[in-house]
Amino acid sequence: MFTFLFGNRYRSSVVHFFFLKLQFLFRCWSNLGTGVVFLPKILHHSQVVVATHAYGNRSGVRYMTGGLKVYYIPWRPFLMQNTLPTFYGTLSIIRTILVREKISLVHGHQAFSTLCHEALMHARTMGYKAVFTDHSLYGFADVGSIHMNKVLQFTLADVSQAICVSHTSKENTVLRSGLPPERVFVIPNAVDTAMFKPAPKPLDRNEIIIVVISRLVYRKGADLLVEVIPEVCRIYPNVRFIVGGDGPKRVRLEEMREKHSLQDRVEMLGAVPHAQVQSVLISGHIFLNSSLTEAFCIAILEAASCGLLTVSTRVGGVPEVLPDDMIVLAEPDPVDMVLAIRKAISILPKIDPQVMHERMKKLYNWHDVAKRTEIVYDRALKCSNQNLIERLSRYLSCGAWAGKLFALVMIIDYLLWHLLRLWKPTEDIDKVPDFILPNNQDGKSSRFKGIQKLSLNLNMIAQKKKAHIDTTELCLAKILRHFLRISWRI
Repeated sequence: MFTFLFGNRYRSSVVHFFFLKLQFLFRCWSNLGTGVVFLPKILHHSQVVVATHAYGNRSGVRYMTGGLKVYYIPWRPFLMQNTLPTFYGTLSIIRTILVREKISLVHGHQAFSTLCHEALMHARTMGYKAVFTDHSLYGFADVGSIHMNKVLQFTLADVSQAICVSHTSKENTVLRSGLPPERVFVIPNAVDTAMFKPAPKPLDRNEIIIVVISRLVYRKGADLLVEVIPEVCRIYPNVRFIVGGDGPKRVRLEEMREKHSLQDRVEMLGAVPHAQVQSVLISGHIFLNSSLTEAFCIAILEAASCGLLTVSTRVGGVPEVLPDDMIVLAEPDPVDMVLAIRKAISILPKIDPQVMHERMKKLYNWHDVAKRTEIVYDRALKCSNQNLIERLSRYLSCGAWAGKLFALVMIIDYLLWHLLRLWKPTEDIDKVPDFILPNNQDGKSSRFKGIQKLSLNLNMIAQKKKAHIDTTELCLAKILRHFLRISWRI
């Protein structure tokens, strides 16, 4: 779960600090986590703090590239990288972070993140503006979806603005949550085209390589692959598959490979680190996406940026991702997918990877996403403040019984917040000194200048002993300053 905290603007009298609540910073590095890492670096005149749960021994405060500050809250995940829902257990630590970092706005991601829902709830109780981004599509019929939709309705009843990654996702979120459509914005994801470049030399097309990189689970269409791959290999003797990813459905793919004797034509890579995804993609000609549901697929953008022609199921927001001449769509049916792959192979000679890469540069970039996101933040910050009675009226409208339950949860949260203020007044919480790493005007990173400025800022922090800086912050500043000096020399 991600949460952004924004503070005042660098060039004005106020700086906006954003708190990003993030449940899956490393597990979803190639999807949601990518945006969380890129956006803080290029958000203009804003300072961002990220919060997530602990990962193994990684807990406490860490500084990432570009000066991004990450709080690894000492909460352990118990199921699918989600922390145990406590409602009020995170109130104290969330309040401390918000006050210490002088946060202006809280931004939460992912509807199934318990940490996100709790952070947004506490933030609204304390009067902070809140923005929520939904990255998934959910149904309306099964028990799990009904429960999740009710939780989402509770969270979004009091958020300032919401963001979805596609128009299909927006329609789904509005229907599930009852949020007014005018408060929901569509901002697609983007891709780092500098990282995902085509192969330096054109690949030999005597052997056609189809690449699949996905979590091998039901909703990603792993069962479709079990039926599609043998049929394509039967029709085209010169086709080979590279499958990257892991999951419970990997066993079925392994069995399929054994059953049809395709060990030499279907390569199973297992889990692929995000840093190695580009090297896998450029070894192929076609990228295959078999998802059964998808709000927006960043993997398709990464493949297109590497110059691969994409074959994908026509589900969710996928038809919105690429122009028609860069993708071949098919229904989530084995027969239709085989026909789509045949069509892709026939038009493959017309595809120029370098031209496709240049088009992706213009279509998707994180700077455009950052500008559009800042517009949403500005609108959220301009929203009028509401008292407790006005906020409770929103929760009561969520249902005859659920509305009363939601209102009771918020009343208890409000009372606990006031008890915390009495037990530890806001003025007794040490404030973190402003830590700003200016972005270059051209948007490009400068390692030398960045480290120089960061070291200078840390020097200033370390020298402010008379400014009541607590020992922990002072030690962190000194350690980070020496680390940056050593890394720059290397």
